[in-house]
Amino acid sequence: MSWSRVWLLALALLASTSSQAELRLHLHHAALSVSERQASQLLLEDALAALPPRFKHQLDRRVSVRWRDLPAQVYGRAGRFSGIELNASLLPALSDGSSATTPTQRPHGTVRRELLATVLHELTHLYDRAQLWSQADKQQQHQCRQREQSLGAVGLPDHCRGQTARRFSLSDDPQWLDLAGWPQQVGRRGARERENHQVERSPDRYELSNPREFLAVNMEYFLLDPSYACRRPSLARYLSAHFAWAPPNQQPCAEGLAYLNAGRDFARQPLGRIDPRRVYQVDYLLAEANDALASRWGHSMLRLVICAPGRPLGPACRLDLQEHLVLSYRAFVGDVQLSSWDGLTGVYPSRLFVLPLAQVIEEYTKVELRSLASVPLKLDRTQLEQLVTRAVEQHWSYDGDYWFISNNCAVETLKLLRSGSQHPSLHALDSIMPNGLLDTLVARDLADHSVLDDAAEALRLGYRFDSFRDRYQAMFSVLQAHLPIEQVQVEDWLNLPAEQRQPWFARADLRTSAALLLLEQAALRRQLLLAQDELKRRYLSGRDDGDPTLGKAGGALQQILANSGFLSRPAELLEGGYGLPQRAEWQRLESESQTRQQQLRQFSDNLDHEVRTLLEPARLAELQVAEANLAQLGQHLRALHKAAGGLQLP
Repeated sequence: MSWSRVWLLALALLASTSSQAELRLHLHHAALSVSERQASQLLLEDALAALPPRFKHQLDRRVSVRWRDLPAQVYGRAGRFSGIELNASLLPALSDGSSATTPTQRPHGTVRRELLATVLHELTHLYDRAQLWSQADKQQQHQCRQREQSLGAVGLPDHCRGQTARRFSLSDDPQWLDLAGWPQQVGRRGARERENHQVERSPDRYELSNPREFLAVNMEYFLLDPSYACRRPSLARYLSAHFAWAPPNQQPCAEGLAYLNAGRDFARQPLGRIDPRRVYQVDYLLAEANDALASRWGHSMLRLVICAPGRPLGPACRLDLQEHLVLSYRAFVGDVQLSSWDGLTGVYPSRLFVLPLAQVIEEYTKVELRSLASVPLKLDRTQLEQLVTRAVEQHWSYDGDYWFISNNCAVETLKLLRSGSQHPSLHALDSIMPNGLLDTLVARDLADHSVLDDAAEALRLGYRFDSFRDRYQAMFSVLQAHLPIEQVQVEDWLNLPAEQRQPWFARADLRTSAALLLLEQAALRRQLLLAQDELKRRYLSGRDDGDPTLGKAGGALQQILANSGFLSRPAELLEGGYGLPQRAEWQRLESESQTRQQQLRQFSDNLDHEVRTLLEPARLAELQVAEANLAQLGQHLRALHKAAGGLQLP
């Protein structure tokens, strides 16, 4: 036999041996009794049976397992020489079978379940440290390195590109880090967030310590908990794709993902459900800028275009406005207007609110007089549904810090788009300004700005919602045409003290009185906004000092602030469990959220009666005159209408 044939046979035998090699767990049993040995071996067999085939194939080594004296709170650890050490104090309960029913205060419930999870946890650390190359991968990498040395990077074939670059361990993979809660920082290419803010609804807060522990903890639940794919669908999808395998014990998930509607209608049930399959499109929703410091560059949101029940996915779903929801990262301060300094220093928590589209349209177009642009994102169905799922996960888990510059609404929205859709073009995209983010999305062909080209059509189809400022200006033009007023712009009229607007009412005809009525409503809305801002600033600055002037109304305000937090932090309604709430938790969640909502409604009613005692005298007087103006205009309009022979107005 020639040497070449011998060499080929040796390679074939090597390949055959390597294809059969896989993880082996070797128990050090010299000091163990027969029952201890049998129970330990069964534990290790259960661990091997739970692991994916790829895991066992790529961690193709012998791992020693031994019982050692460890601190009482430590079930096990990865020891020296790639072995695993288990706490010897738990061995008697394992060998006599009582560990299967002995409860613990730890996440997995029983001592045996915790021991099994510990073995899987430590094996995951070993897997994560190991090179993730199969034998074929290693051979291909070696060939690619040789070709790179001879041809240079330009001459490499496609399958070699990236083979010679740094390879990530599983816990260091960029996609995993995005999902795990250490996303890439916006504006700092390649840098990662140092702190994990996915702190709510965690199965084990130890996972938040670093990405390696996050991976190991989640592998425990991925392998052992049949509901894991329903509770943490994005992470389960990633792990299943990595291992090309799914646990055989996965349970089916309920239709729809639970969320809490943060709308201000306290009479409605806040618990709702989103089915990602019913979302036709996701739009980048931009509230355009105004002169306020916190709003000078706009506000970033995402709009979910959800189809009405029974309607197939299609353009007609855009007209189902009552179904549409808005995802809005906001600095949660009990609905208090931002303090510029606190926004710069990260005092406020940043949370993901889910709001009805109608409320968002009203608060921006009518109250803040800002237009909204709703620009569809170019996502395929998989990217879109994964983004919606990821958003709901963030709604239940995320509690970040709001920073006006570095972690504002645009930054939070971009991080959600990256981790949720996993669109490759988003990872190299950076913008810290809401209007700049829209421009960049359009420039990268990730958003369809053409829907705004025809202004009238954009308004008709709901791609744009105009500020009421132009409507108020049109009403003001009616005043200018019929009354000898001096003001030039509608803002000048609205900024007049209410008493100075009052003398003109008696001189107005029917049409002019109708215009005055609409403008007085706008003026009152502005005064209420200013009063709200003034009151809440005073409340926030005085509550820590025990301001005695706050009285009963201050107590009502405190109750509202304390009880409305659940709308942006719904995890506080549930104890136990982790991830997305499951069907068994929905009834309790519905009951708890309804109770909180009723309390908010009562507190709100109390506040309406008591809050005015907290306003500064000048603000209170302005509000009272503005309300008197509305009453006077209403009477004047009814009298004019009756004199003109019309039906009596209500």
